[in-house]
Amino acid sequence: MWNHLPFDILANIFSYLPPHSLACANAVCRHWHACATAWPLQPRQHPPWFMALPARNCELGCLAHNPVCDSWVELPLDFVPNPVRPVGSKEGLVLFRVQSSRNFRLAICNPFTQEYRQLPMLNVERSSPAVGVVATNTGQSAPLSSYKSQSAPLSSYKIYVAGGMSERPGSIATYEPMLEMYDSDHDKWQILGPMPIEFAVRLTVWTPNDNVYSEGKLYWMTSARAYSIMCFDIGTNTWKELKVPMADRLEFAALVQQTGKLTLVGGIGGGDACVWQLSEGNKWDLIQKVPYVIKRKLLGENASWEHTNCVGSDKAIYLYKDVWSGMAVWREVENGRWEWFWIEGYSVRGKSKRLQNFPLKGLLLHPNLAHFVSIENK
Repeated sequence: MWNHLPFDILANIFSYLPPHSLACANAVCRHWHACATAWPLQPRQHPPWFMALPARNCELGCLAHNPVCDSWVELPLDFVPNPVRPVGSKEGLVLFRVQSSRNFRLAICNPFTQEYRQLPMLNVERSSPAVGVVATNTGQSAPLSSYKSQSAPLSSYKIYVAGGMSERPGSIATYEPMLEMYDSDHDKWQILGPMPIEFAVRLTVWTPNDNVYSEGKLYWMTSARAYSIMCFDIGTNTWKELKVPMADRLEFAALVQQTGKLTLVGGIGGGDACVWQLSEGNKWDLIQKVPYVIKRKLLGENASWEHTNCVGSDKAIYLYKDVWSGMAVWREVENGRWEWFWIEGYSVRGKSKRLQNFPLKGLLLHPNLAHFVSIENK
């Protein structure tokens, strides 16, 4: 029957396969290869993969958990020039900060196609700014000037850079109050305008690179206790600060996006880990608590939530201390119903033993076999 299916129907069927199955179908024969690459991959039909990358030394590779097969795999990153630091992920790409550059510079990488490219330099030289990433035209094709035509193209995206330190000729280093934005469709940075200096200071000193985009706004969680949230409204180009529930009692706090809404995950000292969601009027509603059995597996004999990490998406929220001892995941199972699961840790073997000595950064990524090339090299 498969030999008699029309090209477009077979291509449509392939578009529903999870990434690892699509890769297998892609390698069967020339006809299946053409069908598998003719239709854009639809990643949001499948849960994202959990990627554990070294926070500093990418030569060690990374570990990835495939939620469809419930299995761990090792991915090499020896094609990535060192030193770089992972900043975030969006639309099948990992965003790196180039550590070898004196001034702040970013690079993109697709770990499944082993491609890497540095983005252009910013208009304003700066160091240690906050970074926010927003997907645009999700599900639509990006310009062919950015991607190779033989594969399903990646979506477009925008990167916002705020704060940081800058040093102008003849002056001492100061906090940078200019906001910049990178547009992948045009492959260039543009200055959007000034921002309040107090937000530039806080984003530089107290904010890690993790960010969440929800309903037209970018959010960053401050790393200093008591926790608070910095918010940038893209449409109105305005800034504001949001309070965090139980901010002075949380031992860890992280922002994620769940079902399109801004969601806060935090662990209360001596108590539970809770999930709050932002509603109208900047009110936080408690929607979930980590079950006791999951809590015991995650924390062990140590009842502290300190050093707990969290990463999430519209389909899943992960809590972990490290990838060797296991992870808790709250994910959608069907029709908007979410359940808690325990994922067994990665068995240490081979090169991955070296990773135990390095801090890891968790990212969620929809694997994509799309290729990208530098516009200037087209």
